[in-house]
Amino acid sequence: MFTMLVPMSEESVGGISVVLPPLYEIFLVSADPVDHSSGRRSLQLPRIYSMIDERREAIQEGLEAAEKARADSAAASREKDELLRDAQAEAHQIREDARAQAQQIIAQARSEALAEAQRVQDAAQRQILAERQAAQISLRSDVGLLASELAEKLVGEHLENTDLTRVWSIVSLDELEAEEIPVGGVN
Repeated sequence: MFTMLVPMSEESVGGISVVLPPLYEIFLVSADPVDHSSGRRSLQLPRIYSMIDERREAIQEGLEAAEKARADSAAASREKDELLRDAQAEAHQIREDARAQAQQIIAQARSEALAEAQRVQDAAQRQILAERQAAQISLRSDVGLLASELAEKLVGEHLENTDLTRVWSIVSLDELEAEEIPVGGVN
């Protein structure tokens, strides 16, 4: 705790430098050499040194605590950053899974719609075929009756023979089917 006021030099007395105590020690000793509470003369330096040492230790502990807090803060920040990266990665994975599920749902809905459309088309084809057959049966009977009436008008007699009526119907239908008149009467 001594402060050197005069550096060693050749101009010093015999090459020896003078070592002096710190100025505050000199001031304290010269200012109040008497302890007023006991009336005795004593030096207050040991008490001042202990106070200075206590203060130095408190400052050192504070610096160590601050350094520890800084390290803890840095560790917490790293942990926060790591958790944030993990959360972002998890959110990205969830988005990708949702996107994949959406694609699967769309593909499944599309295939179901195509299957339903095919089913409706097949049902419509069956309905058209059934109606066509019913129309052909109806036309056969109507054509047979019309052919009989026409034959009666041409011949001038009533055809009572049902076999002859049937033959006229079949011949008339065969001729119609051979011509294949398009629907709506347009060639």
